[in-house]
Amino acid sequence: MLIGIMSDTHDHLDNMRKACALFAAQNVQHILHAGDFASPFTYRVLKDFQGGFTAIFGNNDGDRVLIKQMYGDSVHAQPYAFTLGDRRIVMMHEHHVVDALAASGMYDLVVYGHTHEAVIKRVGGTLVVNPGEVCGWLHGKPSVALVDLATMQAEIKPIV
Repeated sequence: MLIGIMSDTHDHLDNMRKACALFAAQNVQHILHAGDFASPFTYRVLKDFQGGFTAIFGNNDGDRVLIKQMYGDSVHAQPYAFTLGDRRIVMMHEHHVVDALAASGMYDLVVYGHTHEAVIKRVGGTLVVNPGEVCGWLHGKPSVALVDLATMQAEIKPIV
């Protein structure tokens, strides 16, 4: 299963549309969002995705009640641990305990955001991914990540 990972969209609807178009072109089956939608109206873009969707809240998600109403049970508090396919995944927004979660050996994939910097690394047998920022406002390099859950190979894709 190919998954797409995004984070830190911060209401940048145009880049969100580009990210979703990239995911559709790559036949992504499930999107993970590692927090900081910023506002509930981001749902207008993501509601059209035909695959699965799992997300967590970030530190800039102010109207959590309305975000939860719009996105439903697909948005969770962090950390959020779940299984997708046969892979154990945990998502955080902040980065403070990411390496400890990865080193625990409990997860195949640890996903985080917050820093707006794209990262792919391994800690022991665990893949750690930060897709960077969709908004592009902090570093000027909007990006997402793709992860093949069968091979556990990941790549960062620029949003253009």
